[in-house]
Formats: sequence, structure tokens, C-alpha cells
Amino acid sequence: MFGVDSLDLEAVYRRLPVFLQHVGCSLVGWHTERTRYGHGFDHVLADAVSRTWWSAEELAAFRDNRLIGHVQNAVHTSSFYRDRFREAGVIPTEVRTVDDLASLPVLTKAEVQDYAAELSSSAPMTSETRMAHTSGTTGGALRFHVTMNAIREQWAVWWRYRSWHGIRKGSWCGLFAGRSVVPTTQTQPPFWRINHPGRQVVFSGYHLSPENLPRYMRELRRRRLPWLHGYPSLLALVATYLIDSGDDLGYEVRWVTTGAENLLPQQAAVIERAFGARPIQHYGLAEGTANISQCELGTLHVDEDFAMVEFIPIGRDNLYRIVGTNLANPATPLLRYDTQDLALLREGASCECGRAGRIVERVDGRLEDYVVLRNGARIGRMDHIFKDMINVREAQIHQARRGEITIRLVRGERYGSNDEESILTETVKRVGNETKIRIEYVNALPRSATGKLRFVVSDLAEASIEEFPAARA
Repeated sequence: MFGVDSLDLEAVYRRLPVFLQHVGCSLVGWHTERTRYGHGFDHVLADAVSRTWWSAEELAAFRDNRLIGHVQNAVHTSSFYRDRFREAGVIPTEVRTVDDLASLPVLTKAEVQDYAAELSSSAPMTSETRMAHTSGTTGGALRFHVTMNAIREQWAVWWRYRSWHGIRKGSWCGLFAGRSVVPTTQTQPPFWRINHPGRQVVFSGYHLSPENLPRYMRELRRRRLPWLHGYPSLLALVATYLIDSGDDLGYEVRWVTTGAENLLPQQAAVIERAFGARPIQHYGLAEGTANISQCELGTLHVDEDFAMVEFIPIGRDNLYRIVGTNLANPATPLLRYDTQDLALLREGASCECGRAGRIVERVDGRLEDYVVLRNGARIGRMDHIFKDMINVREAQIHQARRGEITIRLVRGERYGSNDEESILTETVKRVGNETKIRIEYVNALPRSATGKLRFVVSDLAEASIEEFPAARA
């Protein structure tokens, strides 16, 4: 819940009584609301909405015009890009379209880790600049500067997509994600905390054991939350419990939205059956280098006005590598950044909704198994452990037995004992002291046939994300 510069605050938070943790959650929520939706957000949102029905030609012209200014800023303020353009033999003033940009090499995540200072803009940092961080697909953390305007534009694009489905700001939401708002040592409810400014009930994703799930149901039933949002892996767990137990929420949820992970067909089916709402998905990254939103007809549209997205063929199964440029953030320009995700395109197709731009059939992004604790609780999306581990190149969690995990790490050059201690500390926060944790250092991690890295791999049938909950759907 707290950022990298708030580790002491997080330790204090865990020791507070529950009612003060609710207060702490709301204070963080208030700060988040100010950051995302502060001065100028309504104008940014209105601008984004006004581009909803632009033609493909209008969107391309708008995007290309942004690219020209973004490239000029990158070269003027970043020593990394001055060297990049010179070495590639590319004249910055001649870059006007995505085809011109393609003369530059693809920017890797390892380069962003190694050259963070050189990549960042040399313009003075102001109160309108923040430090963002993400672990991405492979577990290696990134920290980079981002402007407040870039944050607000990204959230405007996300609220534009939500508005297509009738979701409005101010709707109460039940959040099932990776925030450690409830200490793992807590064994009795409530396993949730309230963020009043954000109008969220933040449910712990680390206490979803068979014993505790009925308590989650009672809270959902009591609050009658119209909107559920979170990781598909966690929402599918809750949905499966409802179906298997024959329990009934007593009301139909209006919206279920998902993010951060692939939404698998069996997950979508079981979520719709349990909650009465077909889950809605979108694809986005903290780096702001690509965004794809689902319309009300179920089609995935590239948000062409937000980022410059390239689809580079990988030579098999009509799959493309997603490479993007973050047009909204001059503080850390990322030109031709490899997202390490793949997409299947719906080429030559259009959507009956009338929105222009390219259409994606599906995204092959985050796909990982559950980690199963000794008490049977399943935990999805473990990458939060590595959010600030900038000295980790890649990471993978492997589980062979309940209550035991092995963390496989590829170390960066500056990795040290403090990093190992931090990883163990962050892992214990999420899986508890009863889980046996082992760290194994490797030179490389295995990839799938398409080059993807599975972040959590389990040998347990009950933990397979591809099998669970297929039998119940």
C-alpha cells in the first residue's frame, strides 16, 4: 500500500489497531486521489473523451504530432538518446512517424535499469514530478520519473474506457489486488480495509483460504458493492467459491473489471456465472508505453492517441511483440520500449462500435500460477515483492509443495545481501512466517516457445492457473 520511500510507515501501519489501519488506508487513498485526479484532471479527461470517435487518420495525425515533440525532448534532455540517435545514424528532426522511429533499436528493460539516470530528462525535477516503480512481466524492477500530467492522462484514458461501460467516478468498488493492507499474521476478520476518499473496500488477496472465504462473502453481501475490480486470479477464486458452495450474494454485481493479468476464458466464464456480469478487461503498463481497452461490444482497441504502439511479428502463430513509446511522459522518455508482452491481432477488421484504430484479439501478458499456503489459501500475482528490487534482472517463483516456495533470481551487477534480505522480508509479508522460502540464484530463467517468462510456476494441480477453475466454469 505504501511506496518505496514509506517503508517505515508500512511497519508502523502493521502495528496499528484495525480502526487506525482504516484511517491509514483512507489517508493513502486521499493522497492517491490528489495525485491521479488533482488539478487539471477534468480537462484532461474531457480531451480524451473528445477523441473517442475520431477517424483513424485523425488519430494517426494526433499521435505523430506528439511523437515529433517527444523525440525532440528526448534528444535535448537525455544523454542516452543523444548517443542512441547518433549511433543509429538517425537524425531526430527527421523522425515524424512510427516508420521513421523504427530505425532506432528496441529499448530493453535491462537498458532502462542500467541507464536510468541517463534516460531521465535533465530538466529540473519539480513538485509536478513523481517517482514511479513497477516490476513488470519478468520480476525485475524499474524506477523512473513521471510527470503529474502523464499520471493524469493515463488515468483519464482508463476512465474513458470505464465510461464506455457506464462506470462513473464515485461508484463504490470492491478491490481484489495485491495490496498488503491486512497483516499476514491476522487470523480473524475483517480481512479488508476501507479507503473512503477512493470509495473502495480493499480486500486482502493474502487471506483467501477456504475457511475465510465465507467471511468475504458476508462482507460483499452486506455492502452490496456494485463494482468489483482486481486480478482475474483472485476474482476467479471468489467466484468459484460462490458456485461450489451454492452461496448467493443476494444481488447482481453491475460491473467486474480486471487488470494486471491475462483474463482467461474459463476465468471469464466462472466470474460471469457467479456475479452476473461479464468481466471487462484492459491492458496497460505503469511505463505508459501501450494501452488497449475493451469496448462495450467486447472488442480490444488500441488507444492510438495515448502511446505509439508497434506490433513486431515474431514469426509464428500470427503473434506480435508489443513495443511502445510513452508519448505522455517527458520526464523519462521510453522510445521503442519492449514490453515483453505479446499480442494476437485481428488484422483488417473493424468493430461495430465505430471506434477507429487497430484491434487486438488477445494479449499474452501476465500469466502465472497460484502460490498455495499450508492452510490452502491461494495467492495470485506475487510481483509486488519485486516492485523496488532494481538490482534484480529477472525472477521466478517455483512451488513443488504446499507451504514451500523457491525464488529463482537472475542478479544484476549491483545485487547484494541487502537485496536478498529485502526480498525475504517482502515475501514473508505476503505468504506469512509459516511458508518455507528458499532463494536460488541462476544465470537465466526458462522461457516458453514464444519467449515469455512465467513468473509463478507450480507443480501443484490445485495451483494451475490454466486448469483452475476450468472444471467449474
